[in-house]
Amino acid sequence: MNGKTLSASRARQILAAAQKTKILVVGDVMLDQFIWGGVSRISPEAPVPVVDFNRESFMPGGAANVARNLVSLQTPAELFGAIGNDDAAKKLLKLLGEQNIGCAGLVKNSARHTSIKTRIVAHQQQVVRIDRETRGALDDKTTAKLLAEFKTQIAKADAVIVGDYGKGVVTQPLLNEIKSLCRERGVWLSLDPKPVHDLNLSNLSLITPNRKEAFELAKLPDETKNEDPFADKNLMLVAERLLNELRPALLLITLGELGMLLCQRGQKPFHIPTVAQEVFDVSGAGDTVIATFTLAIAAGASPVEAAILSNHAAGIVVGKVGTAITTPEELLKSFNHG
Repeated sequence: MNGKTLSASRARQILAAAQKTKILVVGDVMLDQFIWGGVSRISPEAPVPVVDFNRESFMPGGAANVARNLVSLQTPAELFGAIGNDDAAKKLLKLLGEQNIGCAGLVKNSARHTSIKTRIVAHQQQVVRIDRETRGALDDKTTAKLLAEFKTQIAKADAVIVGDYGKGVVTQPLLNEIKSLCRERGVWLSLDPKPVHDLNLSNLSLITPNRKEAFELAKLPDETKNEDPFADKNLMLVAERLLNELRPALLLITLGELGMLLCQRGQKPFHIPTVAQEVFDVSGAGDTVIATFTLAIAAGASPVEAAILSNHAAGIVVGKVGTAITTPEELLKSFNHG
């Protein structure tokens, strides 16, 4: 893979070009609720901390967080998914509206709960998470509604991101239809996989599993961990197997503190070490990676440039608490200091 670096001026160019693109995000949308507080004692009722409530905040989560990452990097995004007819849906729609995320593709289905993930955080540390959601596959009628809206929007789209969090929106029929619509129009299609959800993920433009997901997708045991990814025998096998079996144009395996591995058939993988200074919270980092990589490709970046840019973006968001985002200013600053 040629051109192994990315300058601040080239990063600026890519971000400017991304503002003229449009990206569609399809998948499981959620509402992330954070309850912030402090702990000064253990409960007399059970050996658990007592959290003194300080404040709460709400953010778009799941596929909605992917859209939020795009918009915070000034790339127009349109969101497609299913929500319930409940208070969480109202709150989510209000947040998305405030953040200028297109919501015409969010289909209401009163038989479903809008997914809410409640995280209780004390002293920057997550104490517990409570999930309220429907996980059943989306019914045919709701899927058809979602696809009808998607078809009207794809004519103007430069790329599509599918965020599968295993909550039922991304079914095989939906994915097949999106794949064929993207192929017909030559539109880039990225997908963040959920291996527990056994889908046919062949022939996508980009898949972005983390290490655990990559091993699960390849059905191989994770037994050869090594600080040097190239000396990690099973990781190299996983990359090769996924490239050969799923035939994506690109495979990006995120490796936490070891950065990321960009793989293409017939080429030696390219390793990008992490640029994170301190890691506070990795929740949502995968959303940042797929959003930044895809907007860079839509803006004309090479795969290596897109990987380096998304690695910088991930390095910024893991240094913040909560499902975080980054801005063009922060991102460009990270290149000047890198």
